[in-house]
Amino acid sequence: MQLAVIGTGYVGLVAGAGFADFGNDVACVDVDEGKIARLLRGEVPIYEPGLDTLIAKNTKAGRLSFSTDVAAAIQSAEVVFIAVGTPPAADGSADLSAVYAVAETIGKNMNGFKVVATKSTVPVGTADQVEAIIARHTTHPFGVASNPEFLKEGDAINDFMKPDRVVIGSNNPRALEVLRSLYDPFVRTSDRIHSMGARSAELTKYASNALLATRISFMNDLALLAEKLGADIDRVRKAVGADPRIGPKFLFPGPGFGGSCFPKDISALIHTARTMGHDLEVVRAVEEVNKRQKHVLGTKVKHHFDGSLAGRVVGIWGLAFKPQTDDIRESPALTLIEDLLAAGATVRAHDPQAIENVRPLFGDRVTFVDTMYAAAEGADALALVTEWHEYRRPDFHRIKRLMRTPSLFDGRNIWDPEDLRSIGFWYTGIGRG
Repeated sequence: MQLAVIGTGYVGLVAGAGFADFGNDVACVDVDEGKIARLLRGEVPIYEPGLDTLIAKNTKAGRLSFSTDVAAAIQSAEVVFIAVGTPPAADGSADLSAVYAVAETIGKNMNGFKVVATKSTVPVGTADQVEAIIARHTTHPFGVASNPEFLKEGDAINDFMKPDRVVIGSNNPRALEVLRSLYDPFVRTSDRIHSMGARSAELTKYASNALLATRISFMNDLALLAEKLGADIDRVRKAVGADPRIGPKFLFPGPGFGGSCFPKDISALIHTARTMGHDLEVVRAVEEVNKRQKHVLGTKVKHHFDGSLAGRVVGIWGLAFKPQTDDIRESPALTLIEDLLAAGATVRAHDPQAIENVRPLFGDRVTFVDTMYAAAEGADALALVTEWHEYRRPDFHRIKRLMRTPSLFDGRNIWDPEDLRSIGFWYTGIGRG
């Protein structure tokens, strides 16, 4: 098929490259001339394992192109995907101005039947608004659909190529038929396509993220209780997750969740519910627990040093909100750094990918280092925030020699407390003492 993907952010690039790899002709377009110029030079503006290779392969094959000519891409396409940003507004709602601007552009450039599918995460009812905007500018027939993505940053290529489910929401039978045909090659082994109305599809995306976030906040809340009770949340997690009705995923306590999806989607869902006169009490609690959890590591460090960090050096391992990405949006590391600086600490930070994204936020208030061991040199405390592979099994004997006072704050519970204490470290995790 001839496809246009409007928006070359995380979702747009992964979708565009993925569709092209299955033999479709895909035009990825954006009004950001700088971003398109980088892509035309072969530079991928985000870090996602395998994405650069996939883009290069399909660009070379002539199936994937990049341009700022949005009108031409729309006119040539059978299916137009809207993949622009929907950042949170001041009141917590999703800012849909970019989505609506794209819908207007699509309406003005319609030249025959097209399917217009939103991949951006949008509140329930957005497809209706998109349809109304397009209809104001064209007499051509068209179908609007909601086709939310369920990509995990760090494993997005695999998620797109081998989806556990494809959600297609539309009240237009022809649009459903076209999108089902597009996705059939992705689900040949079993039919994992879920067709429904547009509003149901839009709610499905929010419901999925809210439920995953609920599991995380529940375990984070329980972890704090475990500390007070003298229980080990890691053993609790494993035993609870062994129940097949519950399962082990998203039950890992930590310093709070971040990223481009969970925080803003929860906020938008709460706002949507309130506009309908409904209070999502459970989801509100998930949001509040997460805000509190982001301060837990900083509180632990301050408590260990009797409330004052003046003259103390704290090393931080991990700045991205999760491994295998350079995305720092809502990262708990940012909250930790602010807490440490406010308490008078000197902060030395390392991350394999995200340093250049964090540097502008703190400038010379934070020392950014090129190696993880440099972050530990002369430090009074070392806090693990993001569980990159290289942090899992470091040379702890070397680290102990480098540190001024060997204190470890394991924000992901990936190290063995007994082994570390036998070496001579003071250790604490999340919910395990």
